[in-house]
Amino acid sequence: MSNSLVLVINSGSSSLKFALIDTVVGDAVLSGLGECFGLPEANVSWKYNGEKKEYALSEGNHHQLAVDRIVALVDELGLKDDIVAVGHRVVHGGEKFTSTVKIDDEVLKEIENLSDLAPLHNPAHVIGMRASLAAFPSLSQYAVFDTAFHQTMPAKAFTGAISRKLYEDYGIRRYGFHGTSHYFVSREAAKVLNKPVEESNFISVHLGNGASVCAIKNGKSVDTSMGFTPLAGLMMGTRCGDLDPSIIEFLLKKGWSQEEVFTELNKKSGLLGVSGLTSDCRGIIEAMENGHEGATLAFEIFCYRVAKYIGSYMVALDELDSIIFTAGIGENSQPIRSKILENLKIFGYREDEEGNAAARFGNRGIITKPNTPVAMVIPTNEEWVIANESMALLHA
Repeated sequence: MSNSLVLVINSGSSSLKFALIDTVVGDAVLSGLGECFGLPEANVSWKYNGEKKEYALSEGNHHQLAVDRIVALVDELGLKDDIVAVGHRVVHGGEKFTSTVKIDDEVLKEIENLSDLAPLHNPAHVIGMRASLAAFPSLSQYAVFDTAFHQTMPAKAFTGAISRKLYEDYGIRRYGFHGTSHYFVSREAAKVLNKPVEESNFISVHLGNGASVCAIKNGKSVDTSMGFTPLAGLMMGTRCGDLDPSIIEFLLKKGWSQEEVFTELNKKSGLLGVSGLTSDCRGIIEAMENGHEGATLAFEIFCYRVAKYIGSYMVALDELDSIIFTAGIGENSQPIRSKILENLKIFGYREDEEGNAAARFGNRGIITKPNTPVAMVIPTNEEWVIANESMALLHA
């Protein structure tokens, strides 16, 4: 195998996802997950050549032990010498990081300094980076930021209608997330339309357990639904999305603790909260088909709110080449795409039922009828973006 492999690491507070990406073809040669860090059942599992295996981690620094296991694994598989760089996903780059950067002590310190903006994510990213730097001391390592693609938003889109002092003192503004996904699918959609991305305009709809919409004008993000944190915007698997902020004050006055309020909004709301059943879209649709009222309402709210955001983001564009559906729900749920398009009928969207049925399980395609506004499905590949960005900077 040629020297084209980049190890992509996404380190969480109690988990660590990884993939070994062949940057020539964009495929994952190896992928895996370390999970249950801090618990006795901590382990690393992986998939290689269609075969799945698992390895139990002993007591200790589970992030470091997981990375050490990855090092041993790629060595055992004869892949270690083909790895040329390591790319790390970082959720929040604030206004400091507008593009991919090579990791050094100063970068690590800056990412740590941004922990107030992403307290669950950035500290965990740094732990994973330090473990990886210790394990791969000879390899260049890079940080790729979820927020970077959205740094092209104009002030009218990212500025909140609050005191300027809150922005100046605390950095409170719209940052946006899922940037690597919106970036990737917009480039791929431009190829489908045989149009330069710099002249292309899209509304990208990333629908998974986390969900966001992005208005892309001439290839650049000009607005996005997630805000200061990933809680804002669309209804999601367990997150509430946009909410009257006075509800927080109301619950605090009712005796709820701050932790209880934000656990409710982040982990017990969304599809789970409304349905009372599950945060999984497949379970929602199955229950809805069996007549469950909560699941039916959750489905209706979800599709309605996505359509409302799509409609509002047409204001940000002079013209629209296509709506793009992506991520787990966006790529695979025909009923949800169908309902969203139905909600957009005032704009002329008409579902091509055969095309919509075919565009699932990794297949891309246009899902609207000829001579009507275009909507398409493009499977995302965030790991490839991270690997490609790392490789590009390595050879810069």
